[in-house]
Amino acid sequence: MTLLMILAAVFGGVALMVILGQRFGKPMEAEQQAKYAKILPILIFVMLIAGLIKALA
Repeated sequence: MTLLMILAAVFGGVALMVILGQRFGKPMEAEQQAKYAKILPILIFVMLIAGLIKALA
């Protein structure tokens, strides 16, 4: 029963984020998208390495 309550809470949270994102979100400009496209792969790589180190330690 606890698992179902957790799943319902997660589903409700995601639904709330989607609804609020559609209502109040604004489109990103091309310069901002380009900036994030440069930074994001580096951050993902760093997070993967940090997770690997944490798992092995």
